[in-house]
This record gives sequence, C-alpha cells and structure tokens, in this order.
Amino acid sequence: EVQLVESGGGLVQAGGSLRLSCATSGFTFDDWTIGWFRQAPGKEREGVSCIKNSDYSTYYADSVKGRFTISSDNAKNTVYLQMNSLKPEDTADYYCAADLRGRCPIASGMDYWGKGTLVTVSS
Repeated sequence: EVQLVESGGGLVQAGGSLRLSCATSGFTFDDWTIGWFRQAPGKEREGVSCIKNSDYSTYYADSVKGRFTISSDNAKNTVYLQMNSLKPEDTADYYCAADLRGRCPIASGMDYWGKGTLVTVSS
C-alpha cells in the first residue's frame, strides 16, 4: 500500500522557518518524483516544489524560489521542504504527492497524495 505522510507544519511568525517532511512507503522511492503542493482557503492547489529522485533535479514555483529548498533522503524514503523567510501568504495546507510520469508540478497529474499538514504564518 502506497503511503505518504506529511509532518512538520505549525504556526510561525513571518520571517521564520519550518521544515516539512514527507515520509513515503509502498513504492520504489528512487523511481518517483515527489512534489510539495499547497492550498490556501478559496484558492486552487498549486505546485510549490518537486524533486526527481532518480537524478535529484528540482523545480520551484517562482513564489518560493530562494526561500524554500526541497531535498530527498533516499535511505529514509523521505522528502523534505525547508521553508525560510516565511510570509503570511505562505499560509496553506501543504501536501506531498508522488508522480511516476514526470507531471509534477501539475496537481492533476500526481498519482498518490498525503493528507496534508497545515502551515500558518502570522504577520
């Protein structure tokens, strides 16, 4: 059974940092791309960052470039999202998702999803 479990969300002041984790199981980690997505109330889900575990190539949305860093620990089958210089507009539910076909960061193209973790950035 494929599972993705996010952790690390919480409440932080603007300018602060959080690190999200996505622990995965049930598939061959090295073959997949793992992406982080977020959804704020009343907004569409958007792709934030992706990492292709076969070659560690990455993608970042313009809104997070220079502030967020995605990384992968293949020994632990876990992907991290280090979020620095957080802004109130980063407030959202954050989800990780897995993709075998190279469709990340397109949300509709992802194959498996976690249940999400809430990030709240206060001003």
